[in-house]
Amino acid sequence: MINGDLCHEIAVKNTVPRLSYDKSADFDTWKAQIEKKLTELTGYDLVKSNVSDDLRVEVESREEFDTYSLIRFSFESEASERVPCYLTVPKLGKKKYPVAITLQGHSSGFHNSVRIKKSGSAEEAEYQIRGAFAIQASENGYVGLAIEQRGMGERKPTKDNRSKNAMCIFAGSVALHLGRTLIAERAFDISRAIDALASFDFADTDKVIVTGNSGGGTATYYAACFDERIKIAAPSCSFCPYPESILDIHHCICNYIPSAYRYFDMQDLACLIAPRKLVIIAGKHDLIFPIEGVKRGFATVKEIYSALSAEENCRLIETPKDHWWCEDLVWSAINEEAAKLGW
Repeated sequence: MINGDLCHEIAVKNTVPRLSYDKSADFDTWKAQIEKKLTELTGYDLVKSNVSDDLRVEVESREEFDTYSLIRFSFESEASERVPCYLTVPKLGKKKYPVAITLQGHSSGFHNSVRIKKSGSAEEAEYQIRGAFAIQASENGYVGLAIEQRGMGERKPTKDNRSKNAMCIFAGSVALHLGRTLIAERAFDISRAIDALASFDFADTDKVIVTGNSGGGTATYYAACFDERIKIAAPSCSFCPYPESILDIHHCICNYIPSAYRYFDMQDLACLIAPRKLVIIAGKHDLIFPIEGVKRGFATVKEIYSALSAEENCRLIETPKDHWWCEDLVWSAINEEAAKLGW
């Protein structure tokens, strides 16, 4: 019997990332090496170099609901790349609110975050019952910012010959061919969204949270690596060492960084988030981000935070579910960490 994956399986098993965390190494030197390599391999600098000088923020609509206002706006991230967004603004009588950037994973789009019906499908209805992230943010006292991620929803490829129903595949493949990654592009959009929030006087951009599930959790984690303005990162169902997850189980192309495992594993990147707040949420029965791998990775995260005397700033929350957004657990943890920061 032929095993077409065997050489890759052996290579993964035999690979020891060159920049794996080593507590005996100088922390600052190692962190700088990790930052440089992540930036290089993701193509983040290439994305950043194509920045538009003008964000061109455009408010497109505003609706009033009992407990929140819903604002749709868009901005220009890179040159010629518009990013549609929704804001949910609580009606609590405050002048400013902390911001919770909420990111959908592989769903039909960010409209689910604000319960706007488009297809009327059963899948959409399910997402909107448990995945109305931006509305949940406003219910917890934050301005919710829903971003349509590249390759998804309204930002899927529009031409028929680009496999428009294949979610991230075309966009991710072209990005790789250009020396970029969807990880870098999505993280950059999040940073530019924080810039765009300066246009709204009710948004306190000194108090920024990012959270999301699955692909939204992945974008959360990497965005926090690149942007220190993110004070609380809460990735759900997305953190796991590469060998137990994306190098062992089929995942979307948007999870991959060329040559990454030659240099680092996912947990090593926590040095770029520490000592800021990191809440990792993982499902006990998640089949694509296995919990035993998550626990192994989190042990290194704790060591990294301990090296900075900030062990209390990282948490692992294990849910009783599988690959599932557990609303109560996520927002309870975020609220606890925000309270510790005096928000």
